[in-house]
Amino acid sequence: MPTNGGTCALTDLDQLRMMAEDQKQLQDLSDDYQKLQGELQSNVEARQQLESQQQENKGVQKEFAKLAEDANIYKLVGPVLLKQDRGEAILAVNGRLEYIEKEIKRVEKLIRDIQEKSESKKMEVYQLQTQMQQAQQPVQAAS
Repeated sequence: MPTNGGTCALTDLDQLRMMAEDQKQLQDLSDDYQKLQGELQSNVEARQQLESQQQENKGVQKEFAKLAEDANIYKLVGPVLLKQDRGEAILAVNGRLEYIEKEIKRVEKLIRDIQEKSESKKMEVYQLQTQMQQAQQPVQAAS
């Protein structure tokens, strides 16, 4: 009789260990998911900032198109307005727009990658939770 009790206690101990391991794994997965959500949020904010800069530069580009050929263009450098050559100003704005567009594409790819990783992590959490619930059902039925 004591042997059965000993075996049963060992099984309960094993179940407790497995539950603790599953709980730790679930916590690790949840932490990873939260980290990915933070990365996603910061990249979405970066994209929004880039889009704002893009709109601002497109506005400058439109203003340049309205200017007369002999109009003076000034650039704010610190507290000083410096006269700038029209061609240089147009090239600078076009260059910024190209750079911003490339950055937007890069950040959008990062966002897609993070969303895929996040979705995968979420599925891992869901599967582990389901597995843990199924493992607990026989234990609860035995009680």
